[in-house]
Amino acid sequence: MTSALFLTLQDRIKASKKQAIPFAEYMEIVLYDSQHGYYSGGNVDIGKQGDFFTASSLGSDFGELLAEQIVELHQILDCDPFQIVEVGAGKGELAKDILSYLQSHHLKIFKKIKYIIIEKSPALIQQQQEKLEAFTEEINVTWSDWSAIAPESIQGCVFSNELLDAFPVHRVVVKESQLQEIYVALDPNSETSFTETIEELSQPALTTYFQNLELAITDYPDGFQTEVNLQMFDWLKQVESKLKSGYILTIDYGYPAAKYYHPQRSQGTLQAYFQHRHHSDFYVNLGQQDLTAHVDFTTLQRCGETLGLETLGLTQQGLFLMALGLGDRLNELATNPQDVMTVLRRRDALHQLMDPMGLGKFYVLLQGKTLTEKQLQSTPTGFAHPI
Repeated sequence: MTSALFLTLQDRIKASKKQAIPFAEYMEIVLYDSQHGYYSGGNVDIGKQGDFFTASSLGSDFGELLAEQIVELHQILDCDPFQIVEVGAGKGELAKDILSYLQSHHLKIFKKIKYIIIEKSPALIQQQQEKLEAFTEEINVTWSDWSAIAPESIQGCVFSNELLDAFPVHRVVVKESQLQEIYVALDPNSETSFTETIEELSQPALTTYFQNLELAITDYPDGFQTEVNLQMFDWLKQVESKLKSGYILTIDYGYPAAKYYHPQRSQGTLQAYFQHRHHSDFYVNLGQQDLTAHVDFTTLQRCGETLGLETLGLTQQGLFLMALGLGDRLNELATNPQDVMTVLRRRDALHQLMDPMGLGKFYVLLQGKTLTEKQLQSTPTGFAHPI
C-alpha cells in the first residue's frame, strides 16, 4: 500500500523542474510534514525502547547537572526575570528533571524563572504538557513558537539538546573536480521507490560554505560526499534576534570542521535510526524513522560571531558534566549504601554520560550576547576544561 507521505513526495518531485528535489527537501518532508512526518506526526519514539535515546533518557542526572550550569548562568547574568528557553523538548523529560532539581535545590530561583518551550510537534507538546502539569501550577511554564516571541525580549538562557542534528541537510558530492548535489527522484523501475541523481548545486550558499572554511573540497577524491546544514544559519539568526541578553547553549553530536570534512570521512555522517538500529537506507520507513547528521561546530561558532555573539566556551559533554559534579555523584554511589541493582543501573548511566566513545564526546557550545566585561570574564564551571 502506498503511504500518504510517499504520495506527498511523489507530487513534489513531479512538480519540480528537474523531476528531482534536493535531499534537504526530502528530509524536511519525511521528518516535518505536518501530518505524517516523523517528528510532527506523532511517530517519534525517544527512550530505551524507541528509535534512539538521549542523555535525559538515562535518568535525571544529566538534567540536574545542566540545571546547576543554568543556575550559575543566572547568577552571572543577574537579571529578573530569568527565562529558560528549551528548543525541541522531546517528551519533556529534560524539562522535568531541570525543574524538579531547581524546585528541590534552588527554590528562590525556581519561583522566579520563566520556562518557555519552543516545539513544532503537536503530539510532543501534548506529552510535554502532561509531564510538566505539576509545575505549571507553581511557575510560568509556556509553549510557544519563535514568531510569537518579540525581538530582543529574552533575558536568560536558550538551550537545545540534540536539536541541530535533525535539521535537514544538503548532501553534496565531488564529481570530476566539481562540487555537485545529491537529489531524490522517482525510481523509473518501481512505483513505490526513490532513486538518487547527481545534479548542479541547488544554492550558491553550498559553495560559499566551504570557501568560508577555506576547504578546497573540489580537490578531494572523486566520489567524496558529505552534508551541509544550511538551516542552522537561519536558526541561530532567529535565536539571536530574540535574545536581549544572555546565553545560547547548544549540545549535540558533531565535530570541528577539520574533522567533519576530512577526506577520509568520505561518506559523510548522515544516518537513519529505526528501533535503536542505525543504517544508511534513507528511503525506507517513511515518516517512521529518524534521519540525523552530525553538527559542524566550527561553522556554528563562526556564524554566531558574525551575528555579534561571543564564543564563551566549547567543550565535550564528558568534560562538561565532570566539571559540574558527575564525578562526585559516582563517588557518592560508592559510599552511600543503597539497593545494589539501583546503584549498578545509575552507575552505568553516569558512565554512559561521560563515555568518550559515546555521549561523552558530544560537543557543548556556549555563546553570549550583550554581556558586560565582568560577565564575559566569568568562566562558567562546565567550561573549565575547553577543547
